[in-house]
Amino acid sequence: MLKRFDPRIVIGSLLILGGGLALAQQSGYLKNATQFFWGGVFLLAGLGFLSLLLSENWWATFPGFTLVAMSAVIMLPPSLEDFGGAVFLGGVALSFWQAYLSEMRERWWALIPAGVLSALAVMIVAAQYYEDLGAPVFLAGMGLAFFGVYLSNRAERWWALIPGGVLVTLGGMVIAAQRAQELQTAGFFFLGLAVTFLLVALLAGMRWAYIVALVLGITGGLALASLMNLASYLYAGGLMAAGAFLLYRYFAKP
Repeated sequence: MLKRFDPRIVIGSLLILGGGLALAQQSGYLKNATQFFWGGVFLLAGLGFLSLLLSENWWATFPGFTLVAMSAVIMLPPSLEDFGGAVFLGGVALSFWQAYLSEMRERWWALIPAGVLSALAVMIVAAQYYEDLGAPVFLAGMGLAFFGVYLSNRAERWWALIPGGVLVTLGGMVIAAQRAQELQTAGFFFLGLAVTFLLVALLAGMRWAYIVALVLGITGGLALASLMNLASYLYAGGLMAAGAFLLYRYFAKP
């Protein structure tokens, strides 16, 4: 009579194989044997979880892609070791992208971690070539993730425009500060927020956002004007204009 399959058979066999490869590597008969062994183990385990997606077990995408990413990191050649973090984060990001794409209406929330992890992966790659672009890429990537949340349901998720605009503005502000150190970054920030709330007013129909956009726009304009020594002139001109308006209203009465 055949015995029922027991997973301990597979685990035990793998452990014996791993021990034998490690011994062979230590003795000088094999090179990088342990590395490829564990990489293969994680790969097979990940593919096993991903196969469960065929039976609509959507949760399997998280351990599946994570284990495959770990396998890829383990088996990376030495010349690409600096990109290991990007490979791992990108693999985990794929799990959230798959969760979202398989059911967009119910799993819209997966867009946020998918975007954040993708931005982190791109940031690591960008920093290898352009060190000063790492933080802006990360911030802008997160902002784009929130814009994606807004596009998934414009009527109910208009609020995602605000964190999206703030993060993209911060990313642009970092680049502007690095490329033009004399730039008034506070002014850039307030103007970016003004554009953000203007989008809320125009795209979401929130009239109160016009007032916020106007106040932020004036604040940003004054901050930029201070860079060109124009703030004092604008202040004086504003006082004179307000006084002239009051006098006009007084003398214009019938």
